Amino acid sequence: MVSTVREAAFEVMRGCGFDRVFANPGSTEIAFLADLPEDFAFVLALHEGSVVGMATGYALATGRPALVNLHTTAGLGNAVGAIATARTNRAPLVVVVGQQDRRHLALEPFLAGRLDGLAGGYPVWTAQPTLAQDVPAALLRAYHEAVEHSGPAIVVVPMDDWSAPYDDERELAAPLALVRSPRQGESAVRDLTSLLDVAERPMIVAGSGADTPERWAALVALAERLGAPVWQEAFGARAGFPQDHALFAGHLPPGRSGLRSTLDGHDFVLVVGAPAFRLYGYEAGRLVPDGTTVAVLSDAADELHHSAADLAFLADPAFVCADLARRLRQRPAASDERRRPAAASPSDGSLTAVRVFTALAERLPRDAVVVEETPSSRPDLHRLLPARSSGGFVSAAMGGLGFALPAAAGLRMGNPNRPVVALLGDGSSLYAIQGLWSAARYECGALFIVLTNGRYAVMDQLAAEHGGKPPWPGFAEIDIAALAGSLGCPSRRITTHAELLAVLDEVIPTLAARNDPLLLDVRVSTD
Repeated sequence: MVSTVREAAFEVMRGCGFDRVFANPGSTEIAFLADLPEDFAFVLALHEGSVVGMATGYALATGRPALVNLHTTAGLGNAVGAIATARTNRAPLVVVVGQQDRRHLALEPFLAGRLDGLAGGYPVWTAQPTLAQDVPAALLRAYHEAVEHSGPAIVVVPMDDWSAPYDDERELAAPLALVRSPRQGESAVRDLTSLLDVAERPMIVAGSGADTPERWAALVALAERLGAPVWQEAFGARAGFPQDHALFAGHLPPGRSGLRSTLDGHDFVLVVGAPAFRLYGYEAGRLVPDGTTVAVLSDAADELHHSAADLAFLADPAFVCADLARRLRQRPAASDERRRPAAASPSDGSLTAVRVFTALAERLPRDAVVVEETPSSRPDLHRLLPARSSGGFVSAAMGGLGFALPAAAGLRMGNPNRPVVALLGDGSSLYAIQGLWSAARYECGALFIVLTNGRYAVMDQLAAEHGGKPPWPGFAEIDIAALAGSLGCPSRRITTHAELLAVLDEVIPTLAARNDPLLLDVRVSTD
């Protein structure tokens, strides 16, 4: 028996499997958070971007929605970038946003939020219930929407709603349970079988949406049956295929000319779990060469809707790819298309990103999760640290900085037996450095490696390519190791290659079991 909206809401949240709330509290959330039930844990982060970043990592690690609480306009506004990343990273979140007292909202009192549309088009669903008694049903629907669309769903709740009376015989305007039958995709299998049967040189592009153990296994079976090279989508947030497999060819170029060159000679391209195609800088010219047919297979409709493809199939990639592998004829393996650009290491004892990645590659276990936010050295990271198991690579799909640090803590919290290593530039780390406090407070034993060069190296590179001089200063005086220590996170400063190797040899064998996070402030020269 429940008597208030708050009690009914917690019953709904228990039914959804929630057992913790990620938050940075404000006064409009006191009625919701004070005397939090004992079966709910409170996870504090010191900035709303870190709140959502941790929740995103937790949702990705567990495969279940995470519950987030934000403080009216300021909290939601601060979190918008992280919400955008959660949407593009396919992380299901239920985000409860506080609002001023419903009884005088018309007067726009202090802390009243104009919340409609504040997060733009990034939430998969947004609602402010018409009546306080509709809040529990709105939370339940938000859960279903977050699961169905793999993204953040927002419910705005005025502060007085929580104490409003609730009739427990009131019907919920959302199903208590929703059974999702697999999208079997028989028609997709039939059509793709016909197309692949006649294709002379097929090619596969794997995207973030293929990053589950079942989809990896199905794609491996299909690629091996076709003997087809497999490329990773450009700027993918997750790895859609084992990157140490003999058929893995590399990462697609993010420009039209490079894309055409890569696709040249292939008459059929099957894109799985990604849109066709992700670009960065604009270039003139066609996306694909003449004579190349592009088909996209995804269970995310919005990926299909903006794909430049001849055919698009809304279906379960694991089922479709596994069935195709059983139906198609065996072909010989394609010639090796992998590109292996050499990256020279200095002959002296200086530290570079390449040396750090090489040392990690020689030591990290196969199941390690690498969380990336090193824009200036990402190509080297991809080449030297391939994802070898599903979930082994995570990055911010939106490209905004400040994701990797709190996400690594959330990933470790959600899967405490899997080693997690975050690789960050020092500029990147400063967008969410306060996340280290949460990592230490909640014993998220991740390893944070900050490549410190005292400047925005990638921005300097871009300015030079543009033919201009950057107007922004460096920030070499910032002491990352000291900042970490002030936030309760153990840290070490690394200045030589020998020091790096010694620390990695000591720490990496402990990663699966450690509770305390550790930050390595590695002073690198720019390659």
